[in-house]
Amino acid sequence: MTPGTIYGVGLGPGAQDLMSVRADRLIRQAQHVAYFHKAGRQGHARRIIEGMLADGVNEYPMTYPMTTEVPFSDPRYQQALADFYEVQVAQLKALAQAGESVVVLCEGDPFFYGSFMHLYTRLTATVPVEVVPGITGMSAAWTATGQPITWGDDILTVLVGTLPEATLTAQMQASDALVVMKIGQHLDKVRSALAQAGRMEQAWLIEYAAMGNQQVRPLIDAPDKAPYFSIVLVHGQGRRP
Repeated sequence: MTPGTIYGVGLGPGAQDLMSVRADRLIRQAQHVAYFHKAGRQGHARRIIEGMLADGVNEYPMTYPMTTEVPFSDPRYQQALADFYEVQVAQLKALAQAGESVVVLCEGDPFFYGSFMHLYTRLTATVPVEVVPGITGMSAAWTATGQPITWGDDILTVLVGTLPEATLTAQMQASDALVVMKIGQHLDKVRSALAQAGRMEQAWLIEYAAMGNQQVRPLIDAPDKAPYFSIVLVHGQGRRP
């Protein structure tokens, strides 16, 4: 039997009309759709494609065993996630080996800080896997500010708020333009690092980029809390004609 294909489909930042034509086609034609979500919630990826699925499609919610309940550095976190991915891989592999193709929904781009990467590395040697790239959330975020993120020879550094404060500060000092993702509960730490790096007054906070509830404001004017779908930016000011 010819195996089916597992498609990791990038949905882009959150608006259906920012998906690629290929992503749109695969989602609308899919008979099997899988997506990650947190227990008790529909999941952002599934919410993005509301109204796009064909009648009778089979859905496979992949429920994270934990998200922020224990620190990333805790061995329990790593083991729980590893076990979780193995279970999901077994399900997807069985479908593919039975000749069924599956669309796995991926927020942003599948190969950029996404959960699909952990499925891909476990599946790619055993069944056909294809990746459909998507517009990243950071691209939507800097577009929302109405300013280019880099000019000329600017060096752009992408950071995650989960890093230690000292690492964040050092990287912020060394780069021209900055993108900081995974803000959420790490907003205070990111603010502190920006202040130590002397970049606080240049920083912007973008919440829910490209979504209906998008918010764009200087970080110094932002509240003390930020949702998970938040990005902090510092624009480069490099060479230009």
